[in-house]
Amino acid sequence: MATWDDVRRIALALPETTERGSHDDLPAWRVRDKLFVWERPLRRGDLAALGDAAPDGPILGARVPDLGAKEALLAEDPAVYLTTPHFDGYPAVLVRLDRIGVEELTELVTEAWYARAPKRLAAQFRTTAG
Repeated sequence: MATWDDVRRIALALPETTERGSHDDLPAWRVRDKLFVWERPLRRGDLAALGDAAPDGPILGARVPDLGAKEALLAEDPAVYLTTPHFDGYPAVLVRLDRIGVEELTELVTEAWYARAPKRLAAQFRTTAG
């Protein structure tokens, strides 16, 4: 299963990505200062909302292109993807890092990058990535 080192390696391999702590100084990755993946431990409100279904272990936040993509991921694999009321109406999912494979993580992080990268940079990378 995936680790924070995998997230870091995948994210930093994408063009113009930087790693800078989030507002609570947890690891976060940005493309041209736009957040696309970040460490997101569950907070008190999240734990209350999820109740017994609240996972323990590392949680990754990831941007998705839109709410339709979010709903698709949540329906596709609820053992890996989740959300909380904090993210209602927001195009992002939470990911149980210890339940996602590296290949799927690579796809998720790359898609999160595409969702936040400027259009020209994304098009240029799409061309070179083949």
